[in-house]
Amino acid sequence: MTALTPVTTASTDSDQIPVDEFRGALLAALDEAFVGAPNPWTLFTDKGSSLLETLATIDAATASMVISSRTATIAAQANHTRFYLDVLVAGLQDGFDEKADWEGSWRIGEVNDEEWQDLIAHLRDSFSKARAFVETNTEWSPTILAGAFGLVAHSAYHLGEIRQALAALQVPE
Repeated sequence: MTALTPVTTASTDSDQIPVDEFRGALLAALDEAFVGAPNPWTLFTDKGSSLLETLATIDAATASMVISSRTATIAAQANHTRFYLDVLVAGLQDGFDEKADWEGSWRIGEVNDEEWQDLIAHLRDSFSKARAFVETNTEWSPTILAGAFGLVAHSAYHLGEIRQALAALQVPE
């Protein structure tokens, strides 16, 4: 297995993707996961089913419902996703110096309307910061590339968990 080398500028080599093309594709995937696909087609979500679009349809009481003893509430899923974005972006910028409280990211009990809207606003802000990092980052080391894939995969996973919870709760859209 060969070592990966950072991609910092567009290359004419046929085996490398220009940074701007990679960045554009990554931003499109992140946008689809969080705010919806801007095109008439989607890559991996149904139209209107992005994370922030989905959360906007959920009230605080539904977000606080316990689905089963083995799953988190929707509020906890949203908070954990926000926490992940914050930790990953800070870690990619600073080298993961701080120990993250992953268990604490799940400790969200019942939320009222104000707390629920605040949690969604914080998630939207965390997404904006992650998106800004992708837009401005110039060093695409193997660690940062892996983090980029993690941003999309982890967020899409929790979007699926939330949509499954809504189905289990039989909440109409």
